[in-house]
Amino acid sequence: MTRLPQALRDELRQELKLGLRALDLELDKAQVELLLDYLALIEKWTRVYNLTAVRDPGEMLTHHLLDSLAVVGPLLRETDGRPVRLLDVGAGAGLPGVVIAIACPHIEVTCVDTVAKKAAFIQQVATELALVNLRGLHARVETLDRRNRGEEGFDVITSRAFASLVDFVDWSHRALQIGGLWMALKGKHPQAELLALPPGVEVFHVEPIAVPGLKADRCIVWMRDHRS
Repeated sequence: MTRLPQALRDELRQELKLGLRALDLELDKAQVELLLDYLALIEKWTRVYNLTAVRDPGEMLTHHLLDSLAVVGPLLRETDGRPVRLLDVGAGAGLPGVVIAIACPHIEVTCVDTVAKKAAFIQQVATELALVNLRGLHARVETLDRRNRGEEGFDVITSRAFASLVDFVDWSHRALQIGGLWMALKGKHPQAELLALPPGVEVFHVEPIAVPGLKADRCIVWMRDHRS
């Protein structure tokens, strides 16, 4: 198992706990350690595979872990805490998918990416951290058609800095279960993107979120698909 230097790990653990308190999230000790192990894996793999532009572990904690943890509360609210199947599109290093898988063991998370090394990284994370509810998938999201696969599709489809809202819903709608939700993570309120959405895509909530330690605008765009 890849490990951060102990002093750094202790410092990050304290910052993580403060962030969880600010987000009103209760994770147990094992989940906190898994998040730190995940951060260590990102840091290690980024040296070789350039998974993320953020290289400093302290910045990774804020910009990646806490930024992803900020959506957990809203996600649990919108799904009523039920076991659901979630697809993270263009997952990259697994954000927010891996974080959701750690924080919510009852959610089955698939992280899809068109870059093979990124999907392989997700699989490595699932193996090393023994996350049975996580898998990495090397594919284009457009190919994940629930009708062709005879499946019900995903209850929630999310993305973080993946594409415009129009492209996100157009490319992923065949993977969305009837009655499912889109959870698009954005920076500033994307007014122009909202206006460009096709008829039949309902935006039912644009939810501002606050990320502890991050002085930047963040919001979640919640959507449903009423098209046939």
